[in-house]
Amino acid sequence: MVENEVGRGMIRDTLYADPQARIEPFTFDEQVAAVFPDMIRRSVPGYELILQALPWLAARVVQPGTHVYDLGCSLGAGSQAVRRGVRGEGCRIIAVDTSEAMIRRAGEWLGSFRSNVPVELVQSDVLDVPIEHASLVLLNFTLQFIPLERRLELLRRIRAGMRPGGVLLLSEKIAFEDKRMEHLITELHHDFKRAQGYSELEIAQKRQALENVLVPETLEAHRARLHEAGFVSCETWLQHTRFVSLLAMA
Repeated sequence: MVENEVGRGMIRDTLYADPQARIEPFTFDEQVAAVFPDMIRRSVPGYELILQALPWLAARVVQPGTHVYDLGCSLGAGSQAVRRGVRGEGCRIIAVDTSEAMIRRAGEWLGSFRSNVPVELVQSDVLDVPIEHASLVLLNFTLQFIPLERRLELLRRIRAGMRPGGVLLLSEKIAFEDKRMEHLITELHHDFKRAQGYSELEIAQKRQALENVLVPETLEAHRARLHEAGFVSCETWLQHTRFVSLLAMA
């Protein structure tokens, strides 16, 4: 198993297993934080492949004496994966999340590992965090929760704070221009969730909770914005159904 936040005491995600009279908008609260490892493993195809590859990426792109930013770090799985790959001296990871529950649990989990690479946990909106001396920045399924009108602003600030040759990893759930293709690939994603044991009710209620909270865009829109923000190169390195991970180079 990939070393991530799943751990031995993983709690099964049953948050949407029972009918709910009112579906509240999705938030990263204490209930979600408690089941998040199981939720993301069973909801996001390819997530564990990203974590598996992060140490390899870190070994190649994290420069000595620089910062790594994990923006929207959740329980710290990305930060820990990067930690395992860092080879240069004097590096530091800044892991940021707005959720107090996520940051607290991330601290407990990350503290169980020995590492020469320190992780600074920051509870804050990623839009408010200064980016400085960065050689690697992670936006793992984070930008999709940022208001559309502020996404370019965030990417420009990231680009401005990166060292030459630095890399941004951007993972997102994407939309498709062709509505027939959108429907087909969405259903393939739902098939993945069914195969992980989610019921039709769970799939429907979770989808309703995420409506207008998670706002996906097309791959073309992401590429265009990355170039507008100043990144010189952008390529897809992983994709499974609606979930894409891009590497953008400063």
